[in-house]
Amino acid sequence: MPIHADFVHLRVHTAYSLSEGAIKIKQLAKLCDKMAMPAVGIADTGNLFGALEFCTSMADVGVQPIVGCQVAIRREGEAPSKDGRRPDPDWVVLLCQSELGYANLLKLVSKAFLETEAGETPQITLHDVESLSGGLILLTGAMSGPVNRLLTDGQRDKAEIALVRLAQAFPGRIYVELQRHGLAAEDLVEPALVELAYKHDLPLVATNEPYFADRSMYEAHDALICIADGAYVSQDERRRLTPEHYFKSPAEMRALFADLPEACDNTLIIAQRSAYMVAKRKPLLPPFRMDGLTEVEVLRKKCWEGLDARLEKHVFQPGMTDEEKQHAAKPYRERIDYEIGVIEQMGFPGYFLIVADFIQWSKN
Repeated sequence: MPIHADFVHLRVHTAYSLSEGAIKIKQLAKLCDKMAMPAVGIADTGNLFGALEFCTSMADVGVQPIVGCQVAIRREGEAPSKDGRRPDPDWVVLLCQSELGYANLLKLVSKAFLETEAGETPQITLHDVESLSGGLILLTGAMSGPVNRLLTDGQRDKAEIALVRLAQAFPGRIYVELQRHGLAAEDLVEPALVELAYKHDLPLVATNEPYFADRSMYEAHDALICIADGAYVSQDERRRLTPEHYFKSPAEMRALFADLPEACDNTLIIAQRSAYMVAKRKPLLPPFRMDGLTEVEVLRKKCWEGLDARLEKHVFQPGMTDEEKQHAAKPYRERIDYEIGVIEQMGFPGYFLIVADFIQWSKN
């Protein structure tokens, strides 16, 4: 019996694929441990919410985490429809090889949320991906990717152009993705996809895109998708997956791709090339500066101003001399000086200023 399995999943949708994935991180760790998978990759839809929990949970069971994300890419050269909506975006998977790759993936995901119009799927442009491709491995996206879409539409030349462009953006770091869920569309485009990969000397990779742990969960997961989309299970025209979108064992994946063993071999090669793990770190707060002062100076200034106003309103009595006021204020001034010192020692002046800023904004 081998020490570890000879296949790893690279694009698992965990429960952090909101209203799509149904595999909890802890459950994923148990599945990998049970199947002796040496590594596993997640590719949640449009976000990296689960990256830290994923890495720590996999490390606990001795499984190498591969952090990734399924990102939406805006189609180029296609005008919005009559109602003003853009065509549905294409999807690709980006996997982190290094800290640089993780930093670039964070930027791309943030850009998608910040620069997409309300009501649309958060998405980025192909130019964005090209400019931030360092440290990342790209999987072409299977049926949801641009190459497969163009092949399905009978536009082979454009599909080849799209594939070459992606290959140029990810030199030596692109894998042509194959999936076999029993869909007619997959069978239709696979020969052309394999032919293009061989023509341009690009490696193949087999993925299964698990959304749920085992086949028995299909109906429950189908209901989850209906809830997310506001649809009914009985509807004909709605989004559907298949009972095959489960966390298949390495043996099942090897049997499924028995005619293309290289596609399974390459899952292990990708795992070897992806050595980055998200680590716990202290919170990173944006600096809060004003009028050339430091955060501590601004905090002290605001605290003393607030204290002076409250002393005048609640402590000082009419007719008090300056000496009496100083005596009455002494315990308050000593206390606030102590409190500011504690905040400064903990490195939290910026946090207090940020909170004060949005509280004042809310009041105003």
